[in-house]
Amino acid sequence: MIDSFRVPRLALVLAGLISSAAFAQVPPSAPPAPATVPAPDAQAELVREVAAATGKDPAALNALLEGAVVQQGILDAMSRPAESKPWSAYRPIFLTPERIHEGVVFYRQHRALLDQIGAQYGVPPQFIVAIIGVETNYGANTGSYRVLDALVTLAFHYPPRAPFFQGELKTLLELPVDKLPGPIDQIYGSYAGAEGLGQFMPSSIRDFGVDADGDGHINLFASLPDAFASIANYFRAHGWQAGEPVAVQADPSATAAPAPAYESTVPSTPLEQFTAEGYAPTAKEDPARPANLLTLDGADGPEYWLTFRNFYVITRYNKSPMYALAVTQLADAIARGAADGSSAAQ
Repeated sequence: MIDSFRVPRLALVLAGLISSAAFAQVPPSAPPAPATVPAPDAQAELVREVAAATGKDPAALNALLEGAVVQQGILDAMSRPAESKPWSAYRPIFLTPERIHEGVVFYRQHRALLDQIGAQYGVPPQFIVAIIGVETNYGANTGSYRVLDALVTLAFHYPPRAPFFQGELKTLLELPVDKLPGPIDQIYGSYAGAEGLGQFMPSSIRDFGVDADGDGHINLFASLPDAFASIANYFRAHGWQAGEPVAVQADPSATAAPAPAYESTVPSTPLEQFTAEGYAPTAKEDPARPANLLTLDGADGPEYWLTFRNFYVITRYNKSPMYALAVTQLADAIARGAADGSSAAQ
């Protein structure tokens, strides 16, 4: 792979051997490790596995990997994710009047297709639009990094999450041509290696990508049917419950018990238990419905949200509960705007 750091190669090899022993168990927001070249065995083993699984030529695979450009900017971006911000700073990134307006316009432009796919998969179309709005601003920014460069950089030069990104790189190399929008070295996406309108990682393309337009290829950039259906399929596969709520704000009483730490798990505590502890929902919901209690630092102080199974499903797309709440609130605003002709933030 091409080394873009202008550091003597022997020093890089030694650094790679040392850092390879310090993989995971470091928070994703930790400062990026200095760039290294991978331990010689890491790339060789990955190539062996891909060749064995797909029959691809090892020499061609090595040539592809050697053509990747390791980028310090990718490592830097991994150290400052938006999810490290408090809710009071995170929400304004995505819940702007402009993003809501553009979401309403996008929904209206593609309503027939979105409604069709939403009905087919049991996923409200405004949530498909909101995912695209949060991920790529409705396709305006699908990423400027070559996916190959991003995954090679993170697989071999970012010890905190190297195993995960090595798995994604392996999957990218194993994807059949009908699940790729073009040659691997010509696909562009995010600094994390996600691509398309909904920013799917390679494993998500493999497991949940849908050829909804029936052209024999999954193209999450150029095919709206493929992009919409793949997002909806992801939600359905992770247990989205059609017609069920996502989250509702709670109004704590003066005597409310201390809020427990939020856990991103399938809800199991009946809503009525949280109500009894002083966290009553602000909208009527089934008291027996399983819920979790989420506490966030809002602009006006702590906010409390009762979250349900569908909220958990959104956290399978991105594990941050702030991400899931931003998607939920954007989806609600888009649905209101599309229904009443307005597009102002609520």
